Amino acid sequence: MGESSILKFLIMSDLHLAPSPELTHGLDTAARLVVGVESINQEYPDADFCVLAGDLVDHGDKNSYKRLKAIMQPLKIPYYPALGNHDDRDMFLSVFGRAHCDSNGHVQRVIDQKGYRVIVLDSVEAGRHTGVLCDKRLAWLRDQLNAALDRPVIVIIHHHVNKVQFFMDDYLLENPNELLDVLDIHPDVRHVISGHVHMSTTGIIRGIPFTTVAGSHYTFAVSLGSDSRKKVKKLEGPAQYAVVLADEASVTVHFHNYIDQHSALYENTTKSVMPC
Repeated sequence: MGESSILKFLIMSDLHLAPSPELTHGLDTAARLVVGVESINQEYPDADFCVLAGDLVDHGDKNSYKRLKAIMQPLKIPYYPALGNHDDRDMFLSVFGRAHCDSNGHVQRVIDQKGYRVIVLDSVEAGRHTGVLCDKRLAWLRDQLNAALDRPVIVIIHHHVNKVQFFMDDYLLENPNELLDVLDIHPDVRHVISGHVHMSTTGIIRGIPFTTVAGSHYTFAVSLGSDSRKKVKKLEGPAQYAVVLADEASVTVHFHNYIDQHSALYENTTKSVMPC
């Protein structure tokens, strides 16, 4: 299988934009997103597309969605927004348009490219920070899976499905088993990727790999000792997006830190690097 036939796409999450000149948790999230767009244009202009996996804005307001649209305009690759618990579906649609909806008004879509089906889900329920997949959304997902039994599938959803074992599990997808029951109908669900928890994690449930992306906002640092719920720090960085590489046999998720607080020891672009 040639390199050109490998599906390469990016996932940005937890942008948390605010109206100018507001900061969110002391961070200029608009400036961070500008750096992220510049990073993609420089590093990954060959990517097939980018998914914005929810918490696009911090307060669900129209001005922040307009700001998001303006910042994303220079991006050289197609992008597809999804919603998180900080988003307002109606306000988002008033700025981005109803072409982003399924027939039931949820911000969901399928992307069929290079032998894969990528399914983007809407897990937002107004007034809740937990995620929900109602009967209509589960039925829509079932239909999209049944229509793609001949190809592998990757699912993107804002809320995490696998427990990460710290307080963000209070804001988990409320009905993970119903989601898993629907996913079970497809023979080749390769990966489920989320944002929401402001951490990079991996896990597995019923044989399906699950990954969370730290995202563009602050990052949690967690101690996983017996009192882990009390030992949580918010860190300024890194700001991160995922780079997903999918071929016939496998899916690999890389984490690209486009804002980092660490100094590089060296940079070598002309010679091979010795193994560790």
